[in-house]
Amino acid sequence: MYDVAIIGAGPAGSTLARLIGDKYKVLLIDKRRLTTASENPSLVKCCGGLLAPDAQVMLSKMGLGMPKSILTEPQLFVVRAIDTGRRTERYYRRYYINMDRQKFDCWLLSMVPPRVDIRLGCQFESYESENDYFIIKFSDNKNTYIDKTKILIGADGASSLVRRQSISKHHAPKPYFAIQEWVEADNSKSPYFSTLFDSEITNYYCWTIPKGNYLIIGAALLPKDKASGKFTLLKEKLKDYGFRLGKPIKREGSLIMRPVRLRQLSTGTKGIALVGEAGGWISPSSAEGISYAFRSALILAGVLNGSLENFERRYKKKTRRLRTNIFLKNMKSHFIFNSRLRKLVMKSGLRSMRLYKP
Repeated sequence: MYDVAIIGAGPAGSTLARLIGDKYKVLLIDKRRLTTASENPSLVKCCGGLLAPDAQVMLSKMGLGMPKSILTEPQLFVVRAIDTGRRTERYYRRYYINMDRQKFDCWLLSMVPPRVDIRLGCQFESYESENDYFIIKFSDNKNTYIDKTKILIGADGASSLVRRQSISKHHAPKPYFAIQEWVEADNSKSPYFSTLFDSEITNYYCWTIPKGNYLIIGAALLPKDKASGKFTLLKEKLKDYGFRLGKPIKREGSLIMRPVRLRQLSTGTKGIALVGEAGGWISPSSAEGISYAFRSALILAGVLNGSLENFERRYKKKTRRLRTNIFLKNMKSHFIFNSRLRKLVMKSGLRSMRLYKP
C-alpha cells in the first residue's frame, strides 16, 4: 500500500515526488521512458522548450540551478509580436531560457529521492475507490499491474486521465490542439521568440521559436476546425514576414486546456488531487504551464507534509492566490486577443522597444 501515487513525472509530478518522497511511501508513474536517449516520438512532450520568467522565479525559490547541458541556442531576449490582420508588429524585451524540454524533465526526475518507486514506460489506465484507498491499474507493453494507494495525484497533463475519470466534463477548460513543426532554418538574423495573432487561423495565437539549426513553428488551434489546413496557411503567411523555412524535420501535437473561467480550475475531489495542467493550472494568456506546475506542486507538497488527513480542503484553500493569478491572466487576455484592444496597445508602443539595425 502506497501513501501517495503520482500519475505523471513532468515538472509537477517530479517536483511533488521530490518534496514528499522522503516522508511518505510514493509511487511515481509516467508513460515516457524519460531518458536523454531517443524517446518514442508519440510520447515526446510537445513543448517549445522556453522557460519563462515566472518559471525561472520558481526555480530560484526552490534553490535549483539548471545544468548548462539542458540549454540550447540561441538564448532569447526579445519577443516579436505580429498582428497579421493589421500588418503591425512590435518588439518587447523579455528573457526566456531556451532549453531541451526532454533533458529538462529528465533533470527534474533525477532529483527524486531513491526511496520513491518510479515506474517509467507505464500507462495509467484506471482507478477504483475502495473504502479509504484506491486500486490503480497501469501497464507497460507486456504486463498489467495493480497497486493500492491512500491518495491519488493527477499530474498527467492537459489530457489527464485522472481528471477525466474523477471530475465532471462540464467544467473542463477550453480545449485547443497545438501543432508544432520543426524546420531547418538559419536563426542568426532573427533570434526572437515570435508571437503571431491571426483571426483567420485561430482565436488564440501562433508562435515561432529558434532552436539550434531549426525553427519551431507552432499554433494553438480549435479542434475540428481544419487544423492541418490552417497550419499550412500559417506557414505561408510567415513568409510575408521574412521567415525562410527550410526542410520540415518533424511534426508534434498535443492538447492545450485553456481555463477561461475560474470554475474550470480543479484541485481534485475526495482522496484525489490535481496539479499542473491536469488541474487546469496554465496561463490563459500565453499557455505557459511550467511555473504553474511548480507552484501547484509546492502548495500540495506543503499540505501533504503537514498531514494526509483532510488534505483536499487545505489544498483548495492554499490555491486561492493561484486562482487570483489565473483571473488576472484572463483579464490580460482581453487586451491580447481582442483585435481592437490589441490594436490600441500595439499602436501605443507601450513597453515596446526599437531594435538597432546598422
